[in-house]
Amino acid sequence: MKKRDIQQRNAAAAKADTLIEALPWINQMNGKTFVIKYGGSAMEDIELCRRVVADIELMKLMGVRVVLVHGGGKAINALLTRLDVPVKFKDGLRVTDPDTMEVVREVLVGKVNQELVWELNEYGHNAVGISGADGKTLKAEAIDPELGRVGRIREVDTNLIETILDDGYIPVVASVGCGPDGFFNINADVAADKIAEAMGADKLIYLTDVDGLLEDVNDPDSLIAQMTRSEVHELLDSGTLEGGMVPKIRSVADALDAGVSQVVIVNGKAEHSLLLEIFTDAGCGTMFTQDL
Repeated sequence: MKKRDIQQRNAAAAKADTLIEALPWINQMNGKTFVIKYGGSAMEDIELCRRVVADIELMKLMGVRVVLVHGGGKAINALLTRLDVPVKFKDGLRVTDPDTMEVVREVLVGKVNQELVWELNEYGHNAVGISGADGKTLKAEAIDPELGRVGRIREVDTNLIETILDDGYIPVVASVGCGPDGFFNINADVAADKIAEAMGADKLIYLTDVDGLLEDVNDPDSLIAQMTRSEVHELLDSGTLEGGMVPKIRSVADALDAGVSQVVIVNGKAEHSLLLEIFTDAGCGTMFTQDL
């Protein structure tokens, strides 16, 4: 005769409680469209990557239509350094001369995109990799001659993404755009924002290396739980933001202005941060919402 282990039973009961808590959220999220911008250490570390991929697969099983948009800044920097090509930034954007653009395409489309597709497909035939140049999904033009091949998205064609979703796959989109004179390097935060806007996405999620937006960048305990659209614009106007957070928060504002209901910044290094944000009452990270 085999007796039940009390600790195992209690652990199972705790899991059951978590599922019960998630039930209304699962019902609410079924059929919704989420755009997830994936970047930072959660993409560079293979174990972190696999945890994020598992969360995305579970979201898909729960009925969420997931569009995954990625950059690859660290991988681009690493290859540029090996090739002895200078790495330059202006206002948080990578200065992209023709040589740098070649590296961007090689890394984002040829390496990072395919690695993410492979990881997702380890769970089944679930992912299709594209770049913004495929199907002219991201039509772009130059922002500033000093930035070179850095592009501003002037139009998003969602037909290819919608077709992939309708066929039951997860589109994995590399942030490379196209124009009449060639390819453009698109900031991945902005690419995710514009795709979310064009699709009328229910939620835009930024996976980063930080817990969210901090009131004081030197104080990890100063995490802001929630901000409204008006407060986001006040923050941008204050001029206190620095570095890569500038285009990120600007894209948050643009998404909210275009009618996206919620934008969230969460830490991709935190275990199951996606699931905690979407399927629990507490959530995590910083949520940006429309004005009440």
